[in-house]
Amino acid sequence: MADSHVNHDYHLVEPSPWPAVGAAFAFVLAVGAIMWMHDSAPWVMVIGLVGVLYTMFMWWRDVIKEAHQGDHTPVVQLHLRYGMILFIASEVMFFVAWFWAFFEAALYSDAAIQATRVELTGGLWPPKGVEVFNPWHLPLINTLILLTSGTTVTWAHHALLHNDRKGLIWGLVCTILLGLLFTAVQAYEYGHASFAFSQASGGNIYGSTFFMATGFHGFHVIVGTIFLIVCLFRALKGHFTPEQHFGFEAAAWYWHFVDVVWLFLFACIYVWGSVGATFQ
Repeated sequence: MADSHVNHDYHLVEPSPWPAVGAAFAFVLAVGAIMWMHDSAPWVMVIGLVGVLYTMFMWWRDVIKEAHQGDHTPVVQLHLRYGMILFIASEVMFFVAWFWAFFEAALYSDAAIQATRVELTGGLWPPKGVEVFNPWHLPLINTLILLTSGTTVTWAHHALLHNDRKGLIWGLVCTILLGLLFTAVQAYEYGHASFAFSQASGGNIYGSTFFMATGFHGFHVIVGTIFLIVCLFRALKGHFTPEQHFGFEAAAWYWHFVDVVWLFLFACIYVWGSVGATFQ
């Protein structure tokens, strides 16, 4: 049991069941997902997913409670920031893998590199017969939506630093709405991706790299939107002060990371991919 009368700045956490409970439900989720992929009922996976979400809610509730009890001293807050920086760095490397896959397939699509790749791409990039998106239509609109959301979350952050609760709340509301709009536009775009549904061009390496990179980014937008929704509810309850607001700061960092990744996706996959299609 941690001593509540310590004379140092570090937080010694109380024993918690959530690491073990979370690991158990994550195992159930993984096994259930594998069973579902092998034509079993999805109930095992659903139970695991619900358990993981419950664990996340309860664990983060305990962390918030610790913050309000004064356990998050300046030293602890500094280390939380280090942890968030390392997490975002790991996410950067995650997306580096998808960019690597995209450029490896795009730049080395000729017969001299690998015969099977010519079968997949026709020696061209984008592959022959693939109708790519016009980057200056929906992709550009989504880029403007996401960049605007970066300004609104910055507005919320500056409002918080100046103890402007109204500005904080409205900045969060605007950012959340823009995040939801981005997801809706991307879903519409996916529904009209000819290379996803065309029998002639479906199943190609372009579609795989496109959907893995942009799809995982879309997933991160959804996670970031949920993150900001939680911050909005906390702000409405009076949480966060100009001196202590790491939860909001972490959400803002994550959102800016999502913005930057999308700029690279737009420039590389949408714009550069459409240029390649133009010269075929």
